[in-house]
Amino acid sequence: MTAATSSNRIQRYLARRFVTLLSQDPTGVPPWLPIVARGDEPGLFLPDDAPWVVHADFATFVGGVRALLIQALHPGSLAGVREHSRYQADPVGRLAGTIRWLTITTFGSVEAVQAEAGRVNRLHQRVTGEYRTARGETPRYAASDPDLLLWVHIAFTESFLRAHQNYSRRPIPGGADAYVRLWAKSVEPLGLHHVPLSEAALRAEIQRFKETGELAANADTAEVVRFLRRPPLGFGVHVVYAALFRAAVATIPREFLDLLGLKPQPLWLWRPVVRSLLILMRWAVGPDSPVEEAARDRLARAKRIDPPTGAPIGSLPPGGPDR
Repeated sequence: MTAATSSNRIQRYLARRFVTLLSQDPTGVPPWLPIVARGDEPGLFLPDDAPWVVHADFATFVGGVRALLIQALHPGSLAGVREHSRYQADPVGRLAGTIRWLTITTFGSVEAVQAEAGRVNRLHQRVTGEYRTARGETPRYAASDPDLLLWVHIAFTESFLRAHQNYSRRPIPGGADAYVRLWAKSVEPLGLHHVPLSEAALRAEIQRFKETGELAANADTAEVVRFLRRPPLGFGVHVVYAALFRAAVATIPREFLDLLGLKPQPLWLWRPVVRSLLILMRWAVGPDSPVEEAARDRLARAKRIDPPTGAPIGSLPPGGPDR
């Protein structure tokens, strides 16, 4: 057996274990793969669009942890997670549900995105209750409330953007503004139509939430932070996760860290460490992404990209394939 053959076998094994951990599918084939591959329709994004590039990068693992921490700062959002989520009993299962939505929305067809949004909207209908504000009031909440959806969206968007900016070496096509503007399409099927469309507007919206006093921390916040700091993972996985957690904390503003009860982490230290770690993780599972390949094949059938080059049809140079 050659060294290359041995290396390929190790990569296939690690890739299967990696996908099994994230999707909980024992076969190592994510259940959303056939959904992304199905049909011959375009989706919301092309391979050179900012959301595709950002969400295909392993820096999303840092962004996901950061988003959960930031989202926990809104008592309404936090109440929905605590009262209607299995995050403590089955944290990986809840993660798999989030990955499913993110993957299908980024790489799937428009039909698949609509179906996935319908699934999420049906789940949201059951997420209702009451929460206590920083002013001691107890308003009712529903996961479908535009204000709560907006907070979850901007926390997600800002977190994935900051993670990519700090821990990925791949530039964002069109920059931060393109990512914020294009990813806004993802929440339209969820019923949210008024969202920030630039990085400056994103920052302003987060500032608005702070100034109106809607963000606060309580005993439930501390419980979620403790769980996110040390979830029930195996030793090997926890070593990697601990680095990703600290990398996420390193990108959070001090005023939010104070609310979360977390100490600042040196970004200058974690940036090179986690960049190297993510490169190693990518090497370990192999450079190919079955989900991206399936999405590209579907886009080629839809005549939106050129199969040999992967470039959008409209951007091909003169003399290229017919439009």
